[in-house]
Amino acid sequence: MTTVTRVPAADSVAVSGTDIVAAVRSIRQPVDVVRDLDSGQLGVGGPGELVGTLPPLYPEWLGDRSFGETHGTRFAYVAGEMANGIATTRLVTAMARAEMLGFFGAGGLAPERVEAAVDELVTALGDRPNWGVNLIHSPNEPAVEDRVAELLLRRGVPIVSASAFMDLTPAVVRCSATGLRADATGRVHRRTRVFAKVSRPEVAAKFMSPAPAELLNSLVAKGQLTEEEARLAARVPVVEDITAEGDSGGHTDNRPLVSLLPVLLGLRDEITARYGYDRTVRVGAAGGLGTPASVAAAYALGAAYVVTGTVNQIADEAGISEDAKELLARADLADVTTAPAADMFELGAKVQVLGRGTMFAVRGSRLYEIYRTYPSLEALPPQERERLERQVLGASVDDVWAEVLRFWRRRDPAELTRAEQDPKHRMALVFRWYLGLSSRWAIDGDTARRADYQIWCGPAMGAFNRWTEGSFLAEPGGRRPAVQIARNLLEGAAVLTRAHQLRTHGVPVPAEAFAFAPRPLSDS
Repeated sequence: MTTVTRVPAADSVAVSGTDIVAAVRSIRQPVDVVRDLDSGQLGVGGPGELVGTLPPLYPEWLGDRSFGETHGTRFAYVAGEMANGIATTRLVTAMARAEMLGFFGAGGLAPERVEAAVDELVTALGDRPNWGVNLIHSPNEPAVEDRVAELLLRRGVPIVSASAFMDLTPAVVRCSATGLRADATGRVHRRTRVFAKVSRPEVAAKFMSPAPAELLNSLVAKGQLTEEEARLAARVPVVEDITAEGDSGGHTDNRPLVSLLPVLLGLRDEITARYGYDRTVRVGAAGGLGTPASVAAAYALGAAYVVTGTVNQIADEAGISEDAKELLARADLADVTTAPAADMFELGAKVQVLGRGTMFAVRGSRLYEIYRTYPSLEALPPQERERLERQVLGASVDDVWAEVLRFWRRRDPAELTRAEQDPKHRMALVFRWYLGLSSRWAIDGDTARRADYQIWCGPAMGAFNRWTEGSFLAEPGGRRPAVQIARNLLEGAAVLTRAHQLRTHGVPVPAEAFAFAPRPLSDS
């Protein structure tokens, strides 16, 4: 039988919408849920039967506490990698200093540029553990993937975020296993912590399981792992932080997060039991997180942490032009579409991009249609070639090929050797020239090529714009720091969590309590 406490007489139970909203927003104060003695109505404070007390709630308490303990953060919040350096060193530094986590967007950059960024981050952040760099899967350039992995290990980058992987590769396994050691109790400790961003259970299972013996043995044979590191790697999962990537900008399978996350949580529990791990793999959430409500929902689903991406592109620190930021700031929910991915063009992989204000998606899709239809550039009918040059490339095929030659002679001459032997591959390199430069035009703000801007964008941007309309976060010009975006999402998520708690206790919480307006927030 439940025992209730009668609160000493006072004025009345606070059941008015105003009082309940005030209680919802005062998340750092405890709140009593009380039943009025006369009417039986539930409210907050005042006399009557004490139904329960909600303790203080802090944004720091959202997510899994072990996340902060492991990665040295105050909040279970990550600013995700945005390729081509859009997630800049400035953004990563700001997040780390605000006791969150940020990843530098190394995808698409030459190893030399990645190394310069790592140098800058090491100088700025020293031995802080709460920052990292992206390692993107590069099926067309495995040597580049290996070089970046080697660089990150050599420079002691504390966290590596693996993205767009469809399978385990030697590079990602090497990052996970290098530096593994066991203490006196046999517990395995990591030198480099690896995150994996996935959208398919079969890929997630590979990252949650120990690395395959054949991969470990191969790395030992090459002198890239010690036998002891390989032995320990066979006892632990490849990663201890795996991000369920829902409907996100860039590489995406457009999975609904509310479906994907529970599946991966269940899979995690199955694999943990199978291998008898002594600590649980954390499963985070990404994709579609652009409002406090979506962030609160992700935590409520069981996410150990959240990762934002698209919405950070309008942040002051984002490495994209103001012209592109203005296009993003006008986006609505339906203003996104898919287009061929430059790095996996031949595989037919897609990226989600902004559709409003740019023709990139239409033009990129046309390139893939041509690639599938014709065996070579020489096989194009004259009219098709003329339209291609005038409407898409903005240059002659010959001029583009001359630029392609210059690029690949520096980066990987083997690609040119392959193109000489395979006309289809030569066509792909020409088309990838457009797909690759289109993101650079958006980053640089080349307004002459505005119609060709490739801006990675998910529906979270439209939701964010609706939420921030009329607030300081909707104003361009140096007033949208990434940390303020993060703090407002977290504070709002905590407020909405408190509103939900009161509602589940039976308190008649008004709809306005589930709305949180952005405001400048301090770090207290």
